[in-house]
Amino acid sequence: MRPIKLPQPPSGFSGLPDFFQGGVSSAIRRAVVIGNGFAGSENQSIGLVRAIGLFGRLALYRVTRPRGGINEWLHWLPVSLHKKLYFFMQRIRGELGLQATFKKQKAMALSSETSGLSNILEADAKHISKMARETFEKEGPLLVVASGRDTISVASSIKRLAPENVFVVQIQHPRSHLNRFDLVITPRHDYYPLTPHAQEQIPWFLRRWITPCESPGKNVVLTVGALHQADSAALRSAASTWHDELAPVPKPLLVVNVGGPTKNCLYGADLANHLAARLQNVLWSCGTVRISFSRRTPEKVSDILVREFTGNPKVFIWDGKGSNPHMGHLAWADAFVITADSVSMLSEACSTGKPVYVVGAERCTWKFSDFQKSLQDRGAVRPFTGKEDIIGAILHLMTT
Repeated sequence: MRPIKLPQPPSGFSGLPDFFQGGVSSAIRRAVVIGNGFAGSENQSIGLVRAIGLFGRLALYRVTRPRGGINEWLHWLPVSLHKKLYFFMQRIRGELGLQATFKKQKAMALSSETSGLSNILEADAKHISKMARETFEKEGPLLVVASGRDTISVASSIKRLAPENVFVVQIQHPRSHLNRFDLVITPRHDYYPLTPHAQEQIPWFLRRWITPCESPGKNVVLTVGALHQADSAALRSAASTWHDELAPVPKPLLVVNVGGPTKNCLYGADLANHLAARLQNVLWSCGTVRISFSRRTPEKVSDILVREFTGNPKVFIWDGKGSNPHMGHLAWADAFVITADSVSMLSEACSTGKPVYVVGAERCTWKFSDFQKSLQDRGAVRPFTGKEDIIGAILHLMTT
């Protein structure tokens, strides 16, 4: 059986990012995460809390929106305005079950399986800031970590209401008023609009409206990709959990993660056909191929891959039932093929130190094209061409 070799922390490593090596981390002993119900955002916040050793003292709150029907077209509105409009429309319709309906929708939103945590409450800035003030003398300052557009107003309000009792970290660029937060953590490609190449693409009369408008300040920390929870401890735990299923499969194990098209990375059946053909070309150098789809994967994409590889003894396709094997795949895979649309999946795979191949990077535009370029420039990824020797790539990595 192939031994699991995951990266070891360097000598003297304390487990904390450099920023927290001073007085802040020594004083903070508890954390609150403000989530939005989406795994891509919440995993970043929880990953940061894990990295600074506070996962055991974490409380998760969520900002929720009304769901279903016309609400799916109103996500561009601020959360507070969206909720007021929702209640107004319900009154006009004269629905007697208004409160029960909204409570049911809220419970459904909070049941999302993004973190494995229970007792998730609705994020209320007044409640959280009051709790921070009342428990400050006994518990010390409260670390508040938020990610995603819908969390910005809540996180900044907490800082305004309890400025001496909280340390607020906003993950992903809030687009304005960075001084409302103690720390902003955002990927470098969020500042792509300030580059000369980006400025050439923006009509002159729109440039003042494209954010961010200024270089990062002292309270901004830039990352290459997205924060996540797939640290060494998490991967070792996943390796143990998935041992019985993944240890016996023939090696090398190539994991294929398929996301879904976005407005800055458009694709459809054409990319699925290209991916299928290229996978067929490298099957000879793989012991096992395991394919997973995300919730964003269109049926026309997944159907092509399912039709192409169903019945192939080397290929396993996760059908979405049972436990999600994502963390097990990160731990046990020898190499990855990932569609270019997902910053999160690429960031997680690159952090394992294993070969990562990208399909569809040439379709990315704007700042996501800059993200793909930064990964390739660092040697973290390479294009998936179908000419790869997976065994050879792994052996080369092991000898360098």
